[in-house]
Amino acid sequence: MESKSESKWGASYRLVAAEKWKSKSAAMGRDVTEALVSYANPQPGMKVLDVASGTGEPAISIASRVRPTGHVTALDLSAELLQIADERAQARKFTNFVTKQGDVHDLPFPDRSFDLVTCRFGVMFFDDCARALREIHRVLHPGGSACFLAWGPFEQPYWSSTMAIVHKHVGGPLLAPGVKMFCFAEPGSLSTALKDAGFVNYSEEAHRLPWNWPGHAEEVWEYVQAVSTPFRALLDRMSDEQKEAIDREVHQAIRRCAVGDKIEFGVDVVLASGKA
Repeated sequence: MESKSESKWGASYRLVAAEKWKSKSAAMGRDVTEALVSYANPQPGMKVLDVASGTGEPAISIASRVRPTGHVTALDLSAELLQIADERAQARKFTNFVTKQGDVHDLPFPDRSFDLVTCRFGVMFFDDCARALREIHRVLHPGGSACFLAWGPFEQPYWSSTMAIVHKHVGGPLLAPGVKMFCFAEPGSLSTALKDAGFVNYSEEAHRLPWNWPGHAEEVWEYVQAVSTPFRALLDRMSDEQKEAIDREVHQAIRRCAVGDKIEFGVDVVLASGKA
């Protein structure tokens, strides 16, 4: 996430969640990561920048694609999350992968530094999206591509069985002030933002992808609460009495998505790209 106002809180919670749930979280996000990597189609020898990289995906998956002559830089505001990304890359003995702490609104790279820029679930959180997209455009070689994956609408199984239930009980704003998590759910909105930032050959696709948690309802709800920074104010409004009823209702809703020993939500996302 690239919002400075929430980066400290978000990083601490995401850091704890990344350690506790790293294998199951990776399993749930695998299909989404693979979809973005396939969409971006990195080639051997490419120089790639992954922004809002967090603990390292899709940067690490891309690093495996661009070897042996390519190179990937993972950028995020959180040095702590990037340390996890570094450790993951080192465990796989990647020598073509580096991390860089930095802000997408002021990228610490010269013009025309990269062949490809990727961003998974980050573009919605840029404080000034137009400025960030112009920065991404600046660091791309002419003809280079930027590829993004963003949240689709709030009205989808993952959120309807969790945060929608909390919101029904506690009321008030759904998201923290200034957070635009679902701002690119409107068809054509992300490709229009790319056009306005100077990209050409821009395109956009909506997809429902697998989003499967390998475990039971109680733990996936614990995980969702730990990592869903944009909903922090909503969750904090729960009273103790409300929390008991909400937990019960959420568990029931999540169990309706259970198939065997997995929770199969499915997730609605937007894939968009443009060329410099």
